[in-house]
Amino acid sequence: MVLLAAAVCTKAGKAIVSRQFVEMTRTRVEGLLAAFPKLMNTGKQHTFVETESVRYVYQPLEKLYMVLVTTKNSNILEDLETLRLFSRVIPEYCRVLEEGEVSDHCFDLIFAFDEIVALGYRENVNLAQIRTFTEMDSHEEKVFRAVRETQEREAKAEMRRKAKELQQARRDADRSGKKSPGFSGGFGSMSSSSNATIITDTLMEPEKPKASPVPARASGPSKALKLSARGKEVDDFVDKLKSEGQVIMPSSGKRPSEASKALPPPVNTESVHLRCEEKISLTCGRDGGLQNLEVLGMITLRVADDKNGRIRLTINNGDKKGVQLQTHPNVDKKLFTTDSVLGLKNPDKSFPLNNDVGVLKWRLQTTDETLIPLTINCWPSESATGCDVNIEYELQEEALELNDVVISIPIPSGVGAPVIGDLDGEYRHDSRRNVLEWCLPVVDVNNKTGSLEFSVAGQPNDFFPVNVSFVSKGNYCDITVAKVSQVDGEVPVRFSSETSFLVDKYEIL
Repeated sequence: MVLLAAAVCTKAGKAIVSRQFVEMTRTRVEGLLAAFPKLMNTGKQHTFVETESVRYVYQPLEKLYMVLVTTKNSNILEDLETLRLFSRVIPEYCRVLEEGEVSDHCFDLIFAFDEIVALGYRENVNLAQIRTFTEMDSHEEKVFRAVRETQEREAKAEMRRKAKELQQARRDADRSGKKSPGFSGGFGSMSSSSNATIITDTLMEPEKPKASPVPARASGPSKALKLSARGKEVDDFVDKLKSEGQVIMPSSGKRPSEASKALPPPVNTESVHLRCEEKISLTCGRDGGLQNLEVLGMITLRVADDKNGRIRLTINNGDKKGVQLQTHPNVDKKLFTTDSVLGLKNPDKSFPLNNDVGVLKWRLQTTDETLIPLTINCWPSESATGCDVNIEYELQEEALELNDVVISIPIPSGVGAPVIGDLDGEYRHDSRRNVLEWCLPVVDVNNKTGSLEFSVAGQPNDFFPVNVSFVSKGNYCDITVAKVSQVDGEVPVRFSSETSFLVDKYEIL
């Protein structure tokens, strides 16, 4: 078959969503769809009409039509089969088959249409494959983001260390009554540069004004007080420090803000540092049933000392959930399979220095409801004044300790704040985003269940989807590094590690 276009239109022929698979002008498409209602026959579920140049294959969808425009020499049986698949795709993204709902999800539908047809010809796909293809995440993008976040954390730690060194140098200079090296160069000239002004205000007390005015320099960045060759990164970091409340002002006597106390301290790392990170993506139905659960994990190695470059990692794999493991291409797979040891294929080579290297990654995908770490049950019931909503959670993976748990329930706009009844934990109502956030600092084996009740005007469908976010320092798949040793002699090597379990997507539809 040669499919020219696929469209969802009204009964009057107005196009809501249209996807062309061959070169066609907008005027041509709109003209074909406008002529369609005048040609079709009524009283049939699956039917087609023909003109001199094209064939319309269509199916009614309540107040709308799903229309395929094909060439006249296409196979009508294939056309009808393709039409059925198109008609099944639309309810996947639109809860109600109305013009507004289709318009809101137009791009989702276009992406799905592209998976069905390519260059006018039907692809051999089913509905489940289309759903997988359109929702699939890029593993390379996740790895890139993980490396980027690590680099940003290390840059912040380095800049804090530099700031402390500058502060100490300033104090030593004040005690000796001399100016410390690197602080000369004219503070007055720096006042014309916004970045330099922030550095001066943040890291040291302002210098007393001089009697004679100092001419201001013309526009352009100042070269004074460069912490390193990467001046822009330093300026951006100090700007961020100031916005977060990390202000060091010895002469003012003021304490840091509360925001600075909430910042996590930098991790004390050894020359061999390991980071184990897992991200979960979960989708559940509101009436029960796990649609998809996927956990992606990775162990990243960073070596800072060339003496520890030739090492091997002993992995402790206590997983019983059925994860799929994959090693880095340069890692000896046979050694890992037989002894659960990660080492380079060439034992004479060293791991790259000062680079984050992903040595092992794993993936778990299942629809087993017993593997859901945190179950959410949201039960809206209509009442005379609107809806009474009961929502509860239960921790099924008792070995985990979840921190900063936030369960976000959508609230209809324009109905005001909900009336809260029984509550475990705390709540926040964000009137701008129309969301009620149920906040729980810790969910563990001692606090494994909880509930929230509230009343507000609305319909049961208004309170979905429910989204969940949390962080954990535990490991979901129970894959850890037990030991790090030298290749020669298997001498143990001291190492540091950090573990995190994060949410990529966690929603109840």
